[in-house]
Amino acid sequence: MSKQSEQILEEQLLIQLQKLGYKSITIADEKALLVNLKSQLEKHNHIKFSDSEFEKVLNILNKGSVFEKAKILREKKHHIIRDNGDNLYFELLNVEHWCQNEYQVTNQISQEGKYLNRYDVTLLINGLPLVQIELKRRGLEMKEAFNQINRYQKHSFGAGKGLFHFVQLFIISNGVNTKYFSNFGTNKQQYLQTFHWTDEQNNPMNNILNGFTDTFLEPCHVSKMICKYIVLNETDKCLMVLRPYQYYAVESIIKKVTENEILNGYNVEKNGYIWHTTGSGKTLTSFKASQILSKIPAIKKVVFVVDRKDLDYQTNQEYDKFSKGSVSSATNTDDLIRKFNDPNVRIIVTTIQKLNNAISGRNLLKMKSIQDERMVFIFDECHRSQFGDTHKNIVAYFTNIQLFGFTGTPILEKNSDGMNTTASLFGKCLHKYVITDAIRDENVLKFSVEYIQTFKKKENIIDLKVEQINESEVFEAPERKEAIVDYIIQYHDQKTQNRKFCAMMCVHNIDAVIQYYEIFKRKRLKGEHNLKIATIFSFAQNEDEMEEQVISQLNIAAEPQAEYGYTPHRRELLEIYVQDFNEMFGEAQNIQDNEGFYKYYNAVAKKSKHPKHETDILLVANMFLTGYDSKNLNTLYVDKNLQYHGLIQAFSRTNRILDKNKTQGNIVCFRNLKDKTDEAIALFSNKEAIDEIIVEPYETYVEKFNEATQKLLGIVPTVDAVDGLYSEEDKLQFILAFRALMRLHKKMSHYTEFTWEDLQIEEQLFADYTSKYLDLKDEINPDNSPEKTSILNDIDFELELIRRDTINVTYIIQLLIKFKSKQSTKDKGNIENEIFNLLNTEATLRSKRELIEKFISENLGVISDPDDISPAFDQFWSEEQQKEFTKIIQEENLSTEKTEKLIEDYLFAEREPLRDEVLELIEGEKPSLLQRKKLGDRILKRIRGFVETFINGMNTNP
Repeated sequence: MSKQSEQILEEQLLIQLQKLGYKSITIADEKALLVNLKSQLEKHNHIKFSDSEFEKVLNILNKGSVFEKAKILREKKHHIIRDNGDNLYFELLNVEHWCQNEYQVTNQISQEGKYLNRYDVTLLINGLPLVQIELKRRGLEMKEAFNQINRYQKHSFGAGKGLFHFVQLFIISNGVNTKYFSNFGTNKQQYLQTFHWTDEQNNPMNNILNGFTDTFLEPCHVSKMICKYIVLNETDKCLMVLRPYQYYAVESIIKKVTENEILNGYNVEKNGYIWHTTGSGKTLTSFKASQILSKIPAIKKVVFVVDRKDLDYQTNQEYDKFSKGSVSSATNTDDLIRKFNDPNVRIIVTTIQKLNNAISGRNLLKMKSIQDERMVFIFDECHRSQFGDTHKNIVAYFTNIQLFGFTGTPILEKNSDGMNTTASLFGKCLHKYVITDAIRDENVLKFSVEYIQTFKKKENIIDLKVEQINESEVFEAPERKEAIVDYIIQYHDQKTQNRKFCAMMCVHNIDAVIQYYEIFKRKRLKGEHNLKIATIFSFAQNEDEMEEQVISQLNIAAEPQAEYGYTPHRRELLEIYVQDFNEMFGEAQNIQDNEGFYKYYNAVAKKSKHPKHETDILLVANMFLTGYDSKNLNTLYVDKNLQYHGLIQAFSRTNRILDKNKTQGNIVCFRNLKDKTDEAIALFSNKEAIDEIIVEPYETYVEKFNEATQKLLGIVPTVDAVDGLYSEEDKLQFILAFRALMRLHKKMSHYTEFTWEDLQIEEQLFADYTSKYLDLKDEINPDNSPEKTSILNDIDFELELIRRDTINVTYIIQLLIKFKSKQSTKDKGNIENEIFNLLNTEATLRSKRELIEKFISENLGVISDPDDISPAFDQFWSEEQQKEFTKIIQEENLSTEKTEKLIEDYLFAEREPLRDEVLELIEGEKPSLLQRKKLGDRILKRIRGFVETFINGMNTNP
């Protein structure tokens, strides 16, 4: 009888592991496992245990759950009293020098608990089973191996001395696909928490014998994963292993730090940034980097810097979850200074504002002792917060630091302001994991984007194309907002699966937040809906009242005054909304001071994060659009102009993976963001996107600035001359001239050699002109021009779905082809390589990849108009489909008519045909009984492959 393929796979794996340095050993059961454990611990610790002493060791090992045993495993020294009364110290695992352990491999260990189980391949480190590998024969789903491990958890891993509760990593494989995951014990383990290993460029290593074993299971590497890259989650009492891109990111940072033991002043080349798409677990990555760096003796502090107080609190909570008490969060600037000066505080979480305060003014002397110490600063969301004076202040004050940034949407050349990119401030990108990688790996969900038309011209109107229409008036019209609210009320339950999930709504500004909230509130009081709406926004400290234009735009123009007796200002309105929140949820929040404001902020956040997501819609202008993660949020309503990083950040609030019911992030756009969405998706899915701009020498900017100064002085020789500008054209000339000067100043200010002495205008005079500029620029804003033509009477505010895009990888590929095909033919090779790499990013494309690559290779250089791509592809696909169908018919001698009918039935019933049904397709002599199974399975496999390749998932039009 021939061996099963699973047995052959197991034998080949054992041979490969022995070549890597694992010593093969035969262990039949727990008794043999304990004998081996004693000898391996003795060898590792250079000691000998008596039987009674080893029994004491087993008493230590037999305590607690999987989580508690993971802690026991990592303790540096364990202690027992020897038979002669002496103290004996020993370790189970050398965590610091992870390669210096004893490695063995065994297979088919039997363990009897509730049932007798036999495990496939076990890797022993110092005699303890720390890695368990379960194999299935080729052709079977890997999930069967996963489910088998879950059964072992319940039935036998805890039996006897419970040594298999020490397993840290599980490997499951059917030969061609392989995944790893950490030991969750008897907690409910989700298959979503299993990961493919990849190389540093995110290319999967799926074949266990070809790539995975030599890389991941190499003794030193698997030990490093166990010792350094498994995090013990204190909140959920579980083990969390890093995904490959997280591992490579941390390793790249550690490499940068260890390569620069001696720093000679500030140098951007010693820094770097991590580009990991939103939702890919950046907090865990940054925590692990901070934790490892803090243990390097030369590094005095690791400072994790966020740009908002709410993220300060959120990050501290997340870090504390990973390791209780490992991080210290500063409550205020004085507290931050104390923590900087406390040698026992190794990791600090703070806001960039508090950090800037700590190195300014009267605090400079208090920070003197730490100024020259070697430290590492890790910046969260570095696409957003480090483009002002604060960054310059930090690098100018501290003399011995390295900076590392994390971002899902870096500032690249295309989305920069022409002055700075993430690379120009943080140095090179150390690791990339873009949105296509994350979708392929099922670490984030796809987006479904709907574009809703909110107004259209009336039938009796011939043309709206006048030169100066007041677009702002249309978008801010109360009638339009009323229509949008009605649309949301009508479709909200559909979008959120009958409120299984919650939603966020982002709008143009705070004034729009107020207007929308009031409309929702009024309609709720009238009984038109029962949606629970929460909102939060900032307010100016010295604001006396809301701007008159805000009240005039509320379709409740007289209502606030009628209800409150006067025109309320923003703070008073927010206090009313907080009271609404309190009444709705039985809370007692108040915003009398900053502390109260942030308590309310956190309360609002929790209402959308909670599994029951008590808030139905969170209404915001800017807050929560970055850095806020809620797995229970699946829909974003958008009435706001977004682009590039801001767009991706906002959309990504919806695509956190939760369970099988959450299949996508829903984006409902009430503005035409189609082109901006396409641009953003293309930019942030392209690993080759240019992330650097050419920064000219400081002297060049001085020359340009002085030329621009002379041009300005030619228009307005003095500050008072600005008041003499009467025509709008003259005022516009001043605005444009001074704006050019301001932009040059912003570029120059980042140079360390910058000084006003080089410039032909004094700093105070520049500030005076700035005041005049700020006063005038709103006055001549084209949107506010009295010459704007109102078209409110010429349009109807009706909402209509005009387009729906599913942002999957097929769509991304089409976008890249569309954008890239505009480039010169000399770039054809690079373009093809980019697209071929992207073909790996979607599971449904695997069967189609070869044909899609063929199409691109044959047609990309020929098709000049991107609009011709879809019809050309459809024609190509039809021809290839007919060729393959004819080939199957001829080679298998099948009836064309019957085969077509069987495939139609297959697709209609969504049921694979039976073997007997397939055999009926054969024309001529029927196969013998001995041939039927083999022949039927072969034909069925070809039909299944044909359907998967040519029919399933072939909606090529976005």
